[in-house]
Amino acid sequence: MSNAKALPLLTSDADVEPCCPPLTERPLTAEEAVRTAAMFKALGDPVRLRLFSLVASHEGGEACVCDISDVGVSQPTVSHHLKKLREAGLLASERRGTWVYYRVEPSVLQAMGHLLGQRAA
Repeated sequence: MSNAKALPLLTSDADVEPCCPPLTERPLTAEEAVRTAAMFKALGDPVRLRLFSLVASHEGGEACVCDISDVGVSQPTVSHHLKKLREAGLLASERRGTWVYYRVEPSVLQAMGHLLGQRAA
């Protein structure tokens, strides 16, 4: 397993500008390719993709880990996958008491849509 830290999909937490241009606009630079590959690698696992989808589609835009843990793997494995999604910059988290709440920032979805050449609504 690689120890490489994923670069964020966005240039900063408050910035809605994606790291990379649409894939059809021009070839990616080496740094842009590293960032983009980290995102796709994080989403390349079916459990991670399902967790990302569960969080993104959850009512209110955020989900408690207690609400998204039933994905066919153990709780420690769910936590491992959520950590990988956070490290890739795809999820944000906040601890509230004993529970951790996850959310997909709207800017992440906008950046993903931009990268894939989709216009955000």
